[in-house]
Amino acid sequence: MGQVKSYKDLEIYLLSKKLAVRVHKMTLDDLPKFEMFEEGSQIRRSSKSIVSNIVEGYGRRRYKNEFVRFLTYAVGSCDETKAHLEMLYETGSLDKQNIFEQLIKDYEEVGSKLFRFREAVIKGHRSS
Repeated sequence: MGQVKSYKDLEIYLLSKKLAVRVHKMTLDDLPKFEMFEEGSQIRRSSKSIVSNIVEGYGRRRYKNEFVRFLTYAVGSCDETKAHLEMLYETGSLDKQNIFEQLIKDYEEVGSKLFRFREAVIKGHRSS
């Protein structure tokens, strides 16, 4: 990737935002109505939290510890999102195996990229 001028240039931002939109739509279209305010609400919040923590961390990038802290929160929210997906699938609320498997795969990818990005910030932090 070329010069990063904004958080919108970060691959992890773009991927996590796209997934948060997919999760939001999945909770509206594919879950039973009773899950809208239960697990559906939780997974919407955790998936959107990944995005917001990347954005907030990037906004504090001049301060390495702050940047790393928010990237750590994003990794945690990614793990939380996967746990909600597993709970929805294992309880039968998300009964479409293909949707579950694709979202888990995509969140594994985002989690891996977030981890590597956080490690790169730790090792070679630049505030630009």
